[in-house]
Amino acid sequence: MEIDKIAELKSFLKVLPPVGFCCVYGSSLHPNNNDKSTMVDYIIGVSDPKQWHSKNMELNEDHYASWMVPLGGAKLITQVADKIGVGVHFNPFVTWNDKVHILVDNLDIGDVNSVNLRAAVSAALLLLPSKFTEEDLYSKICSLSYMGDLRMLFAEDKNKVKRIVEGQFGLFQSMYKPFLKEYEAKELLTFSLPNSHQATISQDCSLSMTHSLVHSLPPLVRRKMGMKLGEMQVLKDSGRVLHEVVIGSREEAARSMQRIIRRTVMVSSARQAVSGFLAAGGINATRYLANKVRKAWKSWT
Repeated sequence: MEIDKIAELKSFLKVLPPVGFCCVYGSSLHPNNNDKSTMVDYIIGVSDPKQWHSKNMELNEDHYASWMVPLGGAKLITQVADKIGVGVHFNPFVTWNDKVHILVDNLDIGDVNSVNLRAAVSAALLLLPSKFTEEDLYSKICSLSYMGDLRMLFAEDKNKVKRIVEGQFGLFQSMYKPFLKEYEAKELLTFSLPNSHQATISQDCSLSMTHSLVHSLPPLVRRKMGMKLGEMQVLKDSGRVLHEVVIGSREEAARSMQRIIRRTVMVSSARQAVSGFLAAGGINATRYLANKVRKAWKSWT
C-alpha cells in the first residue's frame, strides 16, 4: 500500500484514545475497486475495552448508539460485545469504510496472524482434491470466513470470494508463499508452472499428511473433531502426552472439520449480528443492512 494511503488511514486514529492494534480491510482497498463510496473497515484492539470505551465516549460520543451511553455507558457497551456478541463492539458509519493492512501492532498480533494463516492453509488443503490451482487454493481459504455465515444467504455479493481473490491475487501469493514453500520442501506439495501466472499444485493425500494438516488446525477445531471422531493419547520423546484426533480417512476428517467450521461461523455471525444491531442502533443498523442487501441483490440479478 502506498505511503500516502497509509498516512490517510492512520489519520483516523488521531481522534481516538491510544490503541494497541489496528488494521484495515475492505473492498475499497482492493486495487481494482472503482466504488469510492465503499467504507473502510477498521479492527481495533485494546488491552482494556471498558476503559478504552469510557475514554472514547468522552471524545466521540457519536460513535455509539444513542441509547447505550445514558443507560450503561462503557460497562454496557462491553457487556453487549462480550455476552451477546463474540467480544467485538461493532458500529458502521463511524468513518469513511481479503488483505488486512496492519497500521499499529503493539500486541504482537502479527505473530498470532502467522498461526492463523498456517491454519487456513491446512483447512483449505483438507477440502481440496489431489490436484488444484493456486486460485482454487486461495478461493478455498477465502471461503472459510463465509462458510456458514448467515449474511451469505441474503446480504453478501454471491461473487464476493471470487472478486476478492481475483482483485488481490498477488497479495494472496505473498501472504501464503512461505507456508506453501515449507510444504513443498517437505514434499507434501508439488508445484508445476503451466503457461499462466499461477501454478498447478498436487498434494499428498495420505493419512500421514491428513494428520499433519489436522495438527495445524486451531485447538478448538481439533478438540471438537476429537469429540466427534475420537482421540488417542500419544507419548512424545519429550515426555509430553498429546491428544490427537483419530482419523479413519481423509474424507471423514474433511467432513468433520467442515461441519465444525460452518457451525462455528454460523453461531458467531448470528450472535454478532444481534450485538451489532444493538451497538449500532436501529437507524444505523438498518441503513447498513440495506446497503449490504442492495449490493447482494445486484450480484444476483
